[in-house]
Amino acid sequence: MKIRKVGIIGCGQMGSGISRVCAQSGYTVLVSDINSKLLQRGLKYIETSLEKNIDKNQITRQEKDTVLARITGTTNIGDFNDCDLVIEAVSEELDSKKHVFLKLDKICPPHTLLATNTSCLSVAEIAKVTHRSDKVLGLHFFNPVPTMKLIEIIKSATTSEETISAAKEFTGSLGKTFVVVQDSPGFIVNRLMMPQILDAIRIVESGIATKEDIDTGMTLGLNHPLGPFALADLIGLDTLLTIANNIHQKLGDKQYEAPEILKNMVANGYLGRKTGRGFFLYKS
Repeated sequence: MKIRKVGIIGCGQMGSGISRVCAQSGYTVLVSDINSKLLQRGLKYIETSLEKNIDKNQITRQEKDTVLARITGTTNIGDFNDCDLVIEAVSEELDSKKHVFLKLDKICPPHTLLATNTSCLSVAEIAKVTHRSDKVLGLHFFNPVPTMKLIEIIKSATTSEETISAAKEFTGSLGKTFVVVQDSPGFIVNRLMMPQILDAIRIVESGIATKEDIDTGMTLGLNHPLGPFALADLIGLDTLLTIANNIHQKLGDKQYEAPEILKNMVANGYLGRKTGRGFFLYKS
């Protein structure tokens, strides 16, 4: 099938990034959020990020205007009735995602593919609420979406090969590299990354090393672009905790059990870059 119009549910950090990348790749984009304030904030973020690219001579002002002209915002989920692909990018809560897919299944035409941007939840569980489980899949983008080159394509037991083929063509059109993974807790990247970050936190808790020295060790010793603490702050500590809890619940493996310091920081609202304070402090 030919994908021409892409819908994005959620215009937060991930949804706005996905919207921008799709529009830059020539797609007509419809993006929604639960109210006008959140929607306008997300659309403003897209515009601001494009302005920064102009300042760095990475795009022209005409290119920016062309991208923004391809993006329309809405607070009415009923407007997604003519999309060829809809990507859900709401909070990482299974019930919230099921609620969105239940509505989309009723609104969208039979050919529409429905994708979730989940980073760890079961695609099969989400697909169960629809009557088109063969057209439901995971498209896991990475943050920040415009610069990160990878998309995980998640295939559940009911996802058709036609859907996966369309997803491969779509991700390629965005200039991204895809990997295909079976529906499983954490998929590839988070399944492997999470124990490393949690172990780094435990090393600090035990007094073996400081967070600064751990990040230096990982960036200079393993040539990682970010150390585990800087990466955790970028991801968002609340998101990190959700991913860890979900994988731990499914697998029962202690390496995914969240340390107390992470739980306490999230409870106190220290969520990383987005709140100005996580394991490190950030200027607003």
